[in-house]
Amino acid sequence: MLAGLSPADDMPRRLGIPPAVWAMVVLVLGLLFTGWVARREWLDERASARASYSVAADASLVRLRAPLENAAQVLRAMQTVFLSNDHMDQPQFEQYSQNLRIPEAQPGYVATVFARRQPDPGDPQRVAYPYELAAPLQGNQSLIGFDIAAQQPNLLALQRARDADAPIISAPFALRQFKEYAGPAALGVTVRLPVYSRGAIPADVAERRSREIGALAISLRLQPLVYEALGSEAMERFQVRIRDADAPAAGSFFDSDPSFVNDATVQTRMLEFGGRRWQLQLRPRVAVAGTTRVRNLAIAGVTISLLLAALLWSLSTTRRRAVKLGQHMSERFRESETRFRTLNELLPALVLLADAGDGRIVYANQAARLRLGEATGMLLADVLADPALRQRADAASGRENWPSQDAALLDRDGKPFWVNASIAQVDMDGVPHRLMVATDISEQRELTERLIHQASHDALTELCNRREFEHRLELALADRKLHPDSRPCALLYIDLDQFKLINDVSGHMAGDQLLTQLALAMRQQQRAGDVLARLGGDEFGLLAFGVDAEGARRLAERLRECIEALMFSWESHTYTISASIGVVVVDHGEPTLKDLLAWADTACYLAKENGRNRVHVYREDNETTRRQSEMEWANRVRWAVEQDRLLLDYQEIVPLGAREEDAPTIELLLRMRDDQDGIVLPGTFLQAAERYGLMPAIDRWVIRNALAHFSELHPSGARLGTCAINLSGASIEDEGLADFILGLIAQYEIPAQKICFEITETVAVRNLLKVVQMIERLREAGCLIALDDFGAGMSSFGYLKNLPVDMIKIDGSFVRDLDTDPMSHTIISAITQIGHQRGLKVVAEWVSASHMSAALHALGVDYGQGFALHRPERVLYQRPESESHRAAGR
Repeated sequence: MLAGLSPADDMPRRLGIPPAVWAMVVLVLGLLFTGWVARREWLDERASARASYSVAADASLVRLRAPLENAAQVLRAMQTVFLSNDHMDQPQFEQYSQNLRIPEAQPGYVATVFARRQPDPGDPQRVAYPYELAAPLQGNQSLIGFDIAAQQPNLLALQRARDADAPIISAPFALRQFKEYAGPAALGVTVRLPVYSRGAIPADVAERRSREIGALAISLRLQPLVYEALGSEAMERFQVRIRDADAPAAGSFFDSDPSFVNDATVQTRMLEFGGRRWQLQLRPRVAVAGTTRVRNLAIAGVTISLLLAALLWSLSTTRRRAVKLGQHMSERFRESETRFRTLNELLPALVLLADAGDGRIVYANQAARLRLGEATGMLLADVLADPALRQRADAASGRENWPSQDAALLDRDGKPFWVNASIAQVDMDGVPHRLMVATDISEQRELTERLIHQASHDALTELCNRREFEHRLELALADRKLHPDSRPCALLYIDLDQFKLINDVSGHMAGDQLLTQLALAMRQQQRAGDVLARLGGDEFGLLAFGVDAEGARRLAERLRECIEALMFSWESHTYTISASIGVVVVDHGEPTLKDLLAWADTACYLAKENGRNRVHVYREDNETTRRQSEMEWANRVRWAVEQDRLLLDYQEIVPLGAREEDAPTIELLLRMRDDQDGIVLPGTFLQAAERYGLMPAIDRWVIRNALAHFSELHPSGARLGTCAINLSGASIEDEGLADFILGLIAQYEIPAQKICFEITETVAVRNLLKVVQMIERLREAGCLIALDDFGAGMSSFGYLKNLPVDMIKIDGSFVRDLDTDPMSHTIISAITQIGHQRGLKVVAEWVSASHMSAALHALGVDYGQGFALHRPERVLYQRPESESHRAAGR
C-alpha cells in the first residue's frame, strides 16, 4: 500500500479495476441522473410558464371586453334618459354625458353622439341618420350633420341593433376627428345603440321599428383603449396583436411591436362583442425554453459528477493532487459566493443583513437601498414602524427567528409602507448575523382594503350597504346578549315618501343625485359611533347606540326634519322630500335580526299609513299584529306567484227566467294553493296583496293564463261565450295594461267581444279619468266592460252616466237581503230600470237560493250569479288529468 493512502483510497487497486474506470463510471451515472432531474425540472417549468401565459391571456381578454361593455352600459343609461325625454337639446345632452363621467371611466373615449332618424331630403324613399348631438362638442363639430346611413354597412348594423335592442360595434376605421394621424393611430370603433320614443321599453321587433327615433353611439380610439385596458404589464410581457376576425382580408388593427419576432407559442383568444369578433394574439416576449433554475441545476449536477469522478481519480494519485484539487474547489466556492452576491443584488425583495451582536445593518441589497435609503450602519429595529416590532427586532431583546408576517417599514422619507417580512439567524464566516427578507405588499394591501370597503359600502352614497348594516346589527345583538344590563340601542328604518315621483319626472340621475345629498345631510345628524346605511333604493337604516325610546324618537324626529328641510333642485324643477321613519328600541329580550327588521318595517309602514312624513315607534298592539299578518300573507303571495301556485276557478253567469243561451258566460275567480296544497280563498290574501302592490302582477297572470288557455277554461271549449276577468284598482293605474291586454288578444287570436273586464264601482269612482280612458281603448277593440259591486258606493247613479260600460253587477249585499229588506228590493228595481234605460245588461250577485232567481227575474234582472245557480269549478287546464276527462265527458 502506498504511504499516505487509507484502505478506502486503495479500493480500486485492490479490486483490480483501474481508477480511471471507476471515475468514468461515477461520471456517467452522475451525468445521467443530472440529465433526468434537469429534464423533469425543464418540463415542469415549461408547463408552469404556459399555464401562466394562458391565465394572462384569459385576463387580457376580460380586461379588453370591460371598456366595450362599459360603453354599452353608458349607452343603455343614455337610452333610458331618451325614453323619458326624447326631445333633447345640445346642452342637456352634454350635461347628461358629464353626469355619467364617461371620459374618466372609458379608455380611448372620443365622443358620445346622437343621430336622429329622418327622411332623406334628396330621396324621400331613403332614411337618413345625420348626427344631431355630440358630447363634448369641442373637437367633434365635424360629426354634426354627417349621415351614417350613407354607408350601407352602418345602416345594416343600425337596423340590426334596432330590431334586437342590443349594442353593436363597428369595424375599425379612421375616425374623422383624427385625420391628421396616419395609420393605426387614427383607427377607432363606434359602439351603437338604438333610441326609441318616450315610453316603456319596446317589447318586440314591430314596436321597436315603429318607435325608433335614432341611434346613440360612443366613439373609441383603439390605440389608447387597448393600451389602457391591457396595461403596461401585459405590453411588457407580450407582443399584442388584434385583428378583426370578420374582415379576413384586413391585417391587424393593433400591434404593440410590429418588429418583434420569436418562436414562442402564441396565445390566441376570440373576443365576441356587439356582433363582431376580434382575434387577440399574445406572443410571449420570452420563449418557453430553459430557465435559470434548470441551467443552475444542470451545472450543479455536472459539477458534482465531475467532482466525484475527480475525487475518485485523486484518491489514486498523490497527496499533491489532493492539495491542488482543494485549491481548485476553494476557487470555485469563491466564484459561487460572488455569483450569490450578484444574484442577491438583483432580487426584487428587500434583503438586510445585521450583526447579531450590536444589531447594526452590515449589508443591504439594491432593492433595500432604493426603498430605505443608505441603511448600512443603521439599527435593524429602526427600519420598523411598529414600536412593538422594534422591541422584538432589537438585538438586546432576543435572538428568536420571525416567521413570515406583515409589518410596516419606514422608507427613506420616513413614511410607512407594508411588507411581508421574515428574520432568521445565520452564520457567516463563523460570525452570527440576522437576515431580514421583506417583500413589498403595499399595492396588494391597498387593493384588499379597497375591495373590503367596496364590499361593505354603497357605491352611490358611500354609506354602509345592507349586508354590512345587518352584520353590525347582529354584532350589537350578540353584545347585548352577553351584557344584558348595557344601555339599549335602537334601529331606525327610514323610507322616503313619493321618491318614485322624482325618478319619473326628472329621471334616475336626478334620483341618484338626491340620494347623495340626503346621505350627506343625514351624516351631519349622525352621532359618533352610530351606523348609517343605505339599505337599497330609497331606504336607509340607522343603528343608534345608548338611547332609550324617547331618545330614539328625538333622534328620528331630528332626521325627519333634516330630510324635510332639504330643497333639491334639478334642471328647472325644485323638489321637497319627506320620510316615514319606523323606530324599534332594543331594551329587553333577545330578538333576532329577522325580528328587528320585520318590526322596523312594520313601524315604518304604520308611519306611512298614518299620513307619511312622521315617526312611529314599534310596540305590540292590534294594529301592529294586523300589519305583521299582512306582511306574512304578502310574502306567501309573492312565493305563490313565483312558484306558479295560483289557481283559477270559473262560475257560470246564468240567464234568469226561461231564456237559454248556447254560449255560456263565466267569471274567473282567483284561488291560491299553499305549501300544504290547501286551497286559500281570495278574501284571505287579496287585501295584503293590494296593500303591498302585488295586484298588478296577479292581474296580469290571470289575464295571460285566461287568454292563453281560452278554449280550456270551460267544458264548452271554444264555444265559450264571454269570460269575465276582474281588474284591481292598482292595475287600473297601470298605463301599460291596455297595451298588454290588446297585445295578448292579438297574440292568441281571441275575439275581443268574448272578453269582459269587471271594474268595481269604488275603483271606478276613485280613478274616474283613468278608468274612462282605459275603458274606451278596450271597448274600441271590442272588449266588454262590467261595473262590479254596483250600489256599494255613495254616488252610483251619478257616475253611471259618465262610465261607458256594457253591464252592471248589483252588489251582493242587496241581493242577500232581498227577502227581508224592502229597501234592497227597491234599490235592485231602480238599478235594473236605469241599466235597461241605458241599454245595459244587469247581473245580480250572491244568488244563494232558487226562489231568489224568480224574484230577481220579476224585477227585470237579466242574469244571476251565485251558489244556487252554479258552484265554482276549477278551469279545465289546471285540473288533474282524471278530473279533466270526466269534465270533458259531461
